[in-house]
Amino acid sequence: MSTLINRLDLNLLRVFDAVMEERSVLRAGQRICLSQSAVSHALARLREMIGDELFVRTTTGMQPTARALQMAPLIREAWKSLEVAIELPRFDPRSSTRCFTVAVSDFVSTVVVPDLLGLLKREAPLVDLALRSDNGLDLIEQLDLGRIDVAVGAFTEIPDRYRASPLFSCDDVLIVHRSRRLGRLTRDTLATLSIATVSMHGGGGGADRFVSARGLGRRSEMFDRLALERAFRGSKRKPRLTLSLAHFLAVPSLLEDGQLAAIVPRPLAAVLARVHPLSMHELPYGTAVTDVVVLWSERSLGDAAQDWLRRMLTEATTSLRPTAIDTARTTLTLPTASLPRIAVGARAERRSAAACSSGP
Repeated sequence: MSTLINRLDLNLLRVFDAVMEERSVLRAGQRICLSQSAVSHALARLREMIGDELFVRTTTGMQPTARALQMAPLIREAWKSLEVAIELPRFDPRSSTRCFTVAVSDFVSTVVVPDLLGLLKREAPLVDLALRSDNGLDLIEQLDLGRIDVAVGAFTEIPDRYRASPLFSCDDVLIVHRSRRLGRLTRDTLATLSIATVSMHGGGGGADRFVSARGLGRRSEMFDRLALERAFRGSKRKPRLTLSLAHFLAVPSLLEDGQLAAIVPRPLAAVLARVHPLSMHELPYGTAVTDVVVLWSERSLGDAAQDWLRRMLTEATTSLRPTAIDTARTTLTLPTASLPRIAVGARAERRSAAACSSGP
């Protein structure tokens, strides 16, 4: 970098541009809110630095020299580039053609994406959405590389450089084919059932209920195994966990013959019961409440497009946030103690609260 650039005061270029436009020291000062003497002083400094008169006073105004005419378009473009660089980027969803990439499970895509697509059609008709499965995906690496914009899921711990904003919470319920008339589900009835559950890795072991990679903790088993085990502790007969699946996609077809039941998150059960011949039953014991959040990197702070995407996700999950869990539980005989939560860790909870108070 030249010595001249190191000595340059950007305000002098602002004065130069104003005088070039107005061809008057007085009008230039009015344009940039400086006194006439301040403009004259700035021009004197710039003339000394450049080694050229730059402007010559005539009866028709301040006329630029050949050097000034050469400098003017370059300074104008440089000034515009500087304004673009320091101004907050704008995002117009109505005209944007951006494609947002979101990492989700099949559970989240089933209960969230339909409403999200409806919002995008109305608010941002040219915006596209790319969904990536979060099963087996290194979310931290993908977020760090900018290959995904956000991830939506149940996270138990997040690294310091990430934020989590809450979307909705849910507990577990049981679904069966409508041909199985279970009535009010009791422990005795539940003990006679063969049950399908979902684990991110398709395993049935209870030791790996959570997985962690690069400081990001995620729920692995998509049902509250500990609550089930507590409910039947000491019982001679217990429900059989017959099948463990890697995803929820196959659940409706596997329940068709009425031989299996499934424990699934409440919002998913409601969707499946609307489109398949399935009935939903309250479990005869309390289960943990799982917090589903949107995870995003701190590097996207101030990104208007990312802020908008998170607002859309929050709006798309509005119907999932009523106190449906508490209302449903009032029909059950449950312990008076508060039910546990499967939520983001302590640091993430603090960050979630901060994100809620400031907006997405």
